[in-house]
This record gives sequence, structure tokens and C-alpha cells, in this order.
Amino acid sequence: MKYKFSGHGGVRRAAGFSLLEMLAVIVLIGIVAGIVVNQVGKNVDKGKWNAGKAQLQKLAMSIEAYGLDNGGPPERLEDLVSKPSNAPNWKSGYAKESDLKSPFGSAFGYKKPGEHGDFDIVFYGKDGKPGGEEYNADHGNWQ
Repeated sequence: MKYKFSGHGGVRRAAGFSLLEMLAVIVLIGIVAGIVVNQVGKNVDKGKWNAGKAQLQKLAMSIEAYGLDNGGPPERLEDLVSKPSNAPNWKSGYAKESDLKSPFGSAFGYKKPGEHGDFDIVFYGKDGKPGGEEYNADHGNWQ
């Protein structure tokens, strides 16, 4: 530690931060950063969940367009991307391969005939499994 002599005959410490003060600042920065990352993560999940609901509605419209052209909904979602043998009036462009995955990377649930109509399509949320709450909650085309 360096000492400076003041003009009044006393000794005073050199200006600067102690190790303890620096550690306290680093811990506080870490806590604030953790809170910010947590909040940003929640907003990303919320955005993806809302995008998944919108994508589900888009797929439902694609299925309905397929049904109008071919007399009924497809047997499986992949039939929106590539022509099945039982679709005489199939037109390309019902959906892209990337449309068949949710924003969280999981597949949509599809059932024909559905329990709520000619078909049911379900977005399973963040966890990609049936059931759940908040961003893991399911959302179907009948809701």
C-alpha cells in the first residue's frame, strides 16, 4: 500500500478500490445480469408461443385449402408439402417443410378425423408434449 503525506503532517491512504469493494460490485452486476437474462428469456418464450398459435392457424387454413381441392383434409401433415397418391387436384404451395415444426422445434399434433371437426391440429407449446401450463400449454385449431 502506498502512502501519501499530506501537507498537514498526517498520513492518508492512496485513492482506489479495495478488493472487497470490487467483489461487491461484481456480485451486484451478476445479480442484475441474471434478472435481465431471466426476463428476456420469458419474453422470447412468450413470443415463440404466440408465433406457434399463429402458425397453427396458418396450417389449419392450408389444410382447409387442401380439403377444398381434394375433397377432404390430408391423411398427414406431410401431404401439404409433397403430393400423396390419393390427391388428384393437389397443388404445390399448401405449406413448406419448415411450417410443419413449431417455433420451439417440435411437431404439431394432427388427427383426422378430429374430435372437434374434420381434423384437429394441436400446438403443444414449449415442451412439445400434451398438457402443461403457461408456455407449455396446448393450443388447438378449435380454440
